Amino acid sequence: PRQTPPLPWYLGLMVALPVGGLLPFGAVFVEMFFIISSIWQHRFYYMFGFLALVFLILVVTCAEMSIVLCYLHLCAEEYRWWWRSFFTGGATAVYIFLYGSYHFLARAHPSAQMDMLSTSVYFGYLLIFSYAIFVLMGYVGFISCFMFIKKIYASIKID
Repeated sequence: PRQTPPLPWYLGLMVALPVGGLLPFGAVFVEMFFIISSIWQHRFYYMFGFLALVFLILVVTCAEMSIVLCYLHLCAEEYRWWWRSFFTGGATAVYIFLYGSYHFLARAHPSAQMDMLSTSVYFGYLLIFSYAIFVLMGYVGFISCFMFIKKIYASIKID
């Protein structure tokens, strides 16, 4: 493998991953309030069509952010894009976990916060949900970058 030039500061891992996960999370965080409230505060959730639309928006924005950051890395001559595209897509799950934690601390009944069993059940399920979103959005980010790179390198003509 050849050496790559140093990346600019804005393409570093500690900057690109939070930026890559922020926009897709911004598309779903309002709906997250209703989902968490319906599950843990015994409220009814009846907007499943809107939930499907929000999920579609999440997938599209996650794919777009992964492609944009992958393109910026390729322009900076960084050819190792595989894991970076997976983690860029999966970074949304970190924000989902942080928002779920904030929701528990800000909205839960004070007696539920002191109960160790309900706290561990809540954070256990939140961790499982966040991990599932991480793997799913990481897959979306990787596949979208893979198809994008396959398309742009297929159009190169070498004579």
